[in-house]
Parts: sequence; C-alpha cells; structure tokens
Amino acid sequence: MPADNIKRAVQRGTGELPGATYEEFTLEGYGPGGVAVLVELSTDNRNRTVSEIRHAFSKNGGNLGEAGSVAWMFHKKGDIVVPKTAAKEDDLMTVVLDAGGEDLKDDGENWEILTDPGAFEAVLEALKKSNVTPTTSEIAMVPQNYIKLEGQAANTMIRLIEALEDQDDVQHVWSNFDVDIKHLEEVAS
Repeated sequence: MPADNIKRAVQRGTGELPGATYEEFTLEGYGPGGVAVLVELSTDNRNRTVSEIRHAFSKNGGNLGEAGSVAWMFHKKGDIVVPKTAAKEDDLMTVVLDAGGEDLKDDGENWEILTDPGAFEAVLEALKKSNVTPTTSEIAMVPQNYIKLEGQAANTMIRLIEALEDQDDVQHVWSNFDVDIKHLEEVAS
C-alpha cells in the first residue's frame, strides 16, 4: 500500500482531514411466507449497502420492498424483558403501570414489558428501584402481528435474518415472524 494512502487514512482518523460521512436509513422487505422485515442501516456508501442488502434478501428467499411497504406493520416501543423469577406478575404489573408502561405480556420464561418510547426510561428506573433487573431493554420496532413459520420456510427466514445481521452496516433487523423455540434450538445445534 502506498505511503500516501496510509498517511491520509491516519489524518482522517485523527481529524486532520474530513472523513467519511455516515448516513442512517431504513430498508424494508419481505421474507419467506410474506414475513415483514425492517433493516436499520448506517453507512458511508448507500449504493454499496443497498446492493448488499438486496443480494442478502434475494439469496435467502426474500425481496426488497418499496419505502413504506412494511413499516406500517410496526410500532416504535420500549421493549423490556424480565425473567419470571425476578418478580410476581401482580407486583410487576403495579410497578410497570405506575411508571407509565403500556403492557405486560407472558413470553414463556420471561415477562415482556412494552412502553411508549417517552416512558421507557421511567419504567426502567422504576424496575431498578424495585430490585428487578431486566435481561434486555431497548427501543425497538414491535410488530402489530406475527406470522408463524414452520419447516423449510422457518429455516430460510432464519438464514435471511442471519445474513442481514452479518452485514457490517446493519444496526438492527426487525421482523414479524414467529417460530417454535424447539425449531430454533434445532437450527442452532
């Protein structure tokens, strides 16, 4: 590599030269069985990134959609997951609702708490004050409904999600597919 290229790279890294400009945007598409997929990206080269995402969709049984084609199926919500062993349902419900939370769902081994994005921090603080430690907590795009996939369609959808998440420019991938936990364990092993 020429010494000038190395020198310019170091100067960009130290701020002496202007560096790359990053752009954040969302792409939408469909996976196997009509599953909706939202992909949040941050890149310095939009054309390259869109091409890579389009390729990941087409190689894994999906297709890239137009802007707005699936975004309407998702709501921006605070999503907090708490293990069932951390608190009883009634106690947790009281804490969540008093802090401004919207919903508490039974998700098998965990409680899933949904909040308005504006109330997210208040609910998280209320949980911590009640000595309840969340497993995960984030502002996410939560689907309005889910599509159940089985067999080959589920395998293909899992491969699509993994291919998208493996892309360097991808920040988050959200979808509305549902699969049995047993099937996920089979695929993982």
